[in-house]
Amino acid sequence: MMLLRLVPENTKINFMSVRKIAIALSAILLVASIALFAVQSLNYGIDFKGGISVEVQMEDGKAVPIDEVRQVVNDMGYVGASVREFGRQDDAMIRIERQPGDADAQGAVIQRVREELPAAIPGLTFLDGNFISPTVSEELKRDGTLAVTIAVIAVLIYIWFRFEWQFGLGAVVALVHDVLLTVGFFAVTRLEFNLSIIAAILTIIGYSLNDTVVVYDRIRENIRKFRKMPMDELINFSLNQTLSRTLMTSLTTLLALFALFFLGGPAIQGFTAAMIWGIVIGTYSSIFIASPLLLMFNLRREAMIIEDEKDDPTVDKSRPSNPFEQM
Repeated sequence: MMLLRLVPENTKINFMSVRKIAIALSAILLVASIALFAVQSLNYGIDFKGGISVEVQMEDGKAVPIDEVRQVVNDMGYVGASVREFGRQDDAMIRIERQPGDADAQGAVIQRVREELPAAIPGLTFLDGNFISPTVSEELKRDGTLAVTIAVIAVLIYIWFRFEWQFGLGAVVALVHDVLLTVGFFAVTRLEFNLSIIAAILTIIGYSLNDTVVVYDRIRENIRKFRKMPMDELINFSLNQTLSRTLMTSLTTLLALFALFFLGGPAIQGFTAAMIWGIVIGTYSSIFIASPLLLMFNLRREAMIIEDEKDDPTVDKSRPSNPFEQM
């Protein structure tokens, strides 16, 4: 069977020759990301800082006049309100920053929008209005951070038991690298950081982990197969073996994400932007961060070699040959 390849079959790219440059570049970007976050933080959405969300809809399936709605809301005194399509063109979500006063004052804002907006724009109907209090937003921020932390710790435990501790630590360093650079990306671009971005970060962790495990699996397999090959050459050989698969997976995923970014509307642009950045960074980290770290952590091949492969529980003797493993 003929397989589509993005790179020649027997590539011999010396990835390890630039590992020090790649790690130094990543270290600079990580420091810059942390500094930006500390100095100007993120552009948190109302999920994390509290505020008011109102959903409206146009009758007869007509498109919501976004600019007109935004102007009316601004004229009401709520300057800077966000107005975006919400799912369909006849639905829109209005997000207003928390106004001075208690919960009753926020309820009065919702009621005012409910009365004045449909009166100013014929055919527009009010569907729902909610107030996210600062207490709830702080809980959401804490729970989001906790979710990402637990995911990274679970990855460390999984990789550690499946491989060796060097693999587990390398995978976690790569994941933390991806998460922090994604935070830095949002600090630079000032895109709204909300709950959907937390979902994107968790998805990026899963994608990056999958890519890293594929490479690590091939490295472990080659350690047992080529017992006298120097470790840096073996890692290069393994990366070249999996390069076509890595690029194919990344590019096909990016094609779908770019379609969503440009055609999916403003409601999901932040999510898809995070995913696009995460796919690029995740692919980079699996090649230039996770793999070189095995050399820095002094991986010992003796721990990976099983003299009698019949006693190796990780080898499936009954599995038929899979042509995709040669990619």
